[in-house]
Amino acid sequence: MSNRRTGGNRIRGPHSALTDFLAANNISAAQIRDDYTRRRQQTEGEDAQNETADADADAAQARDDEDAAAAAQIAAEEEAAEKTRKRKRKEQDTVAAIKKSKEAAKKKAKKGRKGKGSDDSDEDYDNDEFTRDMYKKARPPPGQLENCEICNKRFTVTAYSKTGPEGGLVCTACGKELAADEKAEKKKPKGPQGRKRRKVESDRLDGFITHGAKSLQHLCIQKVAEHHQEIEELGDLPPTVMERLSQIFTKKRVLDPRTLKLFLRPDLNTIAVHDCAKLDEDDLKQVFAVIPNVENVILAHAHAFKDDVMQYMMEKATHLKHLHLYTANLVTDDVWLKFFQERGPQLEVLKLKDLDSSFDDEAFQAMVSNCQSLQRLKLKSCRRMGASSIQGLASLPAGTLRHLSLHTTQEVPPGVLVSLIQHHGPHLETLSLERFVDADDSVLATIHEHARHLRKLRFSDNDLVTDAAYASLFASWANPPLHTIDLSSTRDIDNNNPTGPEDSPVGLASAGFTALMAHSGPALRHLDVASCRHISHAAFAAAFDPADIKCRYPELRSVNISFCNTVDTGIVAGIFRCAPRLEKVVAFGCFKIEDVSVPRGITLIGVPRAQDAIERVGEGIWGGKGGMEVLEPAGGLMGFPSVEVGA
Repeated sequence: MSNRRTGGNRIRGPHSALTDFLAANNISAAQIRDDYTRRRQQTEGEDAQNETADADADAAQARDDEDAAAAAQIAAEEEAAEKTRKRKRKEQDTVAAIKKSKEAAKKKAKKGRKGKGSDDSDEDYDNDEFTRDMYKKARPPPGQLENCEICNKRFTVTAYSKTGPEGGLVCTACGKELAADEKAEKKKPKGPQGRKRRKVESDRLDGFITHGAKSLQHLCIQKVAEHHQEIEELGDLPPTVMERLSQIFTKKRVLDPRTLKLFLRPDLNTIAVHDCAKLDEDDLKQVFAVIPNVENVILAHAHAFKDDVMQYMMEKATHLKHLHLYTANLVTDDVWLKFFQERGPQLEVLKLKDLDSSFDDEAFQAMVSNCQSLQRLKLKSCRRMGASSIQGLASLPAGTLRHLSLHTTQEVPPGVLVSLIQHHGPHLETLSLERFVDADDSVLATIHEHARHLRKLRFSDNDLVTDAAYASLFASWANPPLHTIDLSSTRDIDNNNPTGPEDSPVGLASAGFTALMAHSGPALRHLDVASCRHISHAAFAAAFDPADIKCRYPELRSVNISFCNTVDTGIVAGIFRCAPRLEKVVAFGCFKIEDVSVPRGITLIGVPRAQDAIERVGEGIWGGKGGMEVLEPAGGLMGFPSVEVGA
């Protein structure tokens, strides 16, 4: 054991031939590893130097290739441009040669036909556009390269590439510019006045019609409304101009707390805000704080007009005489009672509309008891107003109330209306009864018997009163001729029999219309018989017969004959000739009106099939002055075009 430990505990065994050879030649493994490491490091250094040299050579070669490619591209573009110029010159020379040969052939043919009276024109070949199309270059297929006609930029042709002015293709950027120019060209207003057609149609349907140039006042009002954000105050404008500005601001929906201040002046006695939708309670209170002496208050769409505002108005507006409120639904009945008790005795005009949840019979009775000085009363779409409320109107003084307008949604027996008309009828100048569906012939008989000073009569939306009652109303009526008549939508409603009963027509029909025109025709200004579909063609023709010298309506301004199916072109032409002061004719749904000549100064609204042959007629038809001038067909609003014809 000791001998083993002294030997270093080394294991000895047999040697291979390679081991013996390496030991005999004094070669060790460490020497082999060192030699290998040295050679590898040397090789890596040489490879790095070679790679650097190769990279420099490649970069130089790439620059040379790029310069060569650019030069080749420039040369190719120049060659293509030169080819294009040569092609165009060749085409021009060819076209010139063809023209020259044609002219020579024509001269030769002319000499051959001389003295024969033949025509010298040659329409089959004398066409420059046809010649250009023959030699026009074909459009290159998509994917090919082409030079832009405008900027000469190289681009790839696609299926959406646009054609330039000279017939060539243009790049995307130039194509967008061309499209923008075409769009701007289409947007240019047509006509001598240059007004937008939609704006004109909107003004007509709103009842604002102008012929010829606009007045300076109207232009200033439009400019003020257009730049309302930059205006600090309106100054001392008259009330009529302020009213018109308020209407325009309402239409443009720009009446807000900032613009409201433009209409508030301490020296005013009238405030008219036709759109209070963007105003809150504080804004409405500000109206009465700034204008302490206000007498006339007109607030439409006053959704924020609540009890607090009403009480504030009672405190500040001590001179209130005229109150016009629309959609003030949040005022409670108790506050209405208090208002009529405090301010009712001084009220002269009261107009309430669209009251859904307030103003019941008790408030109505408070109004009748306290408002004994009312001269004008208008209650429209007050849903809680029933028969008892209307019956209470008989308690108002008989000689004070002059204008009465009622529109109800509840059932009202005919006897209630009869007693009301008997009480107030002899002194009324305006009587408007809308949507009294239960009214019968007795109501018109009472009007005929008691009304003696009426100037305006409206009795619409009824399907019970017969045509005989209308004829009896106007026959031998002691009332003077009416200025305004509205009998619209008085007809029989039966889908199985749309023409109505033949023996006794329901609603305004031929006999009633004839009696109406005979009674009120000389003084009539506004006539509305829309949807009175039982009036015959013969009745219209007899009323508007231009051959009858007695058939003249010198005061007639507007006529509404919409949805009267028997009205045709001849009837409308007769209306034009029988009313020398006529301004507007509304004829929606009259599809028999086709080719009509509209006199100068008259507006025809709602005739979609008459636009293909609309003419503006001067005084030549009647007086020999002027003549006819054909106008372009006018577009319309919501599918119903209208035509304004005037100087």
